[in-house]
Amino acid sequence: MQGDEAKGRKKLAYMVLTIVLLLVFLANISLGSVYIPFSEIIKWMVGIELENEIWRNILLKSRLPQAITALLAGAGLAAGGLQMQTLFRNPLAGPSILGISSGAGLGVAIVVLLFGAIGGKAISHLGMFASLTIVMAAFIGSVFVLLMVLFLARKLKNNAMLLIVGIMVGYASSAIVGLLQFISSKDDIQAFVIWGLGSFNNVSWDKLSIFVPLVLVGLAGSLFLIKPLNVLLLGENYAANLGLNIKRSRLSILVVTGLLTATVTAFCGPIAFLGLAVPHLSKGVFKTADHSVLVPAVIIFGAVLALVCNVIARLPGFDGALPINSITSLIGAPIVVSVILKRRRLTQ
Repeated sequence: MQGDEAKGRKKLAYMVLTIVLLLVFLANISLGSVYIPFSEIIKWMVGIELENEIWRNILLKSRLPQAITALLAGAGLAAGGLQMQTLFRNPLAGPSILGISSGAGLGVAIVVLLFGAIGGKAISHLGMFASLTIVMAAFIGSVFVLLMVLFLARKLKNNAMLLIVGIMVGYASSAIVGLLQFISSKDDIQAFVIWGLGSFNNVSWDKLSIFVPLVLVGLAGSLFLIKPLNVLLLGENYAANLGLNIKRSRLSILVVTGLLTATVTAFCGPIAFLGLAVPHLSKGVFKTADHSVLVPAVIIFGAVLALVCNVIARLPGFDGALPINSITSLIGAPIVVSVILKRRRLTQ
């Protein structure tokens, strides 16, 4: 009976989360400096053309791609965060812990800051070419660090050592970025800082054709990793005794998390706290460590939280000026602090 009650609660939680996801998605394409009535959006979604051409242009050219980007970015970072926390057995591990986000930042810094210093013209003045170049630079930087981490993962058997390597990569990247900022122009530094604040608004339909498949592949990979993630909860020694190939499983987790982190960071900038906070929220709601429950939960929860943050950033009066990282940090930081305090009470 208790098992049936637990299953019923989980189904109810999934249902509520899905409804909330739909509502916040609709809110994303309705609310903003120009309000579009929900009734008109519903009509438009069932195939009835909007009579107001301004509303139609806002929906198609701005809000719909932005909402899709936020949904997938939140889902991808949350899934990556859960995998990192399980792999490293550390509740404060996030998708950026391996230095992949720092690698993206370094790639952008090299292109944005060094281009102006050498070429004498800020890359931010080059329009669409600048936007595509920044995305490519971030992705190449992320993939470079990911490949380095994967190489080291084959050499290092200790997850703690791999964690330290990721942190050191982050420090080294920050040091190089600081040197590049010192020799760069104000326009270039401003472009780099704006990228670093994060945004879901920079992914057009053309970019979505690349962004969506990459994130979906990463999310599918997360679902395939449910069984090894559950076995890793027992510890690596027990997992090995149960027949799990530790090295292959670790590499698979790193590849999937790296793909998700690199893609989201390249297209949206480094988004803080989503990957760190969402797994804890999901565990608090579902009261389980079973990844067959948690992986779908964090995907939905991450999408919901990212969409909520995007709505707040676009509330009337802000004119879309609020950086998304400011919102995610305000929401995520208290969650992380509460986790630290909870663990402290449990160890006393």
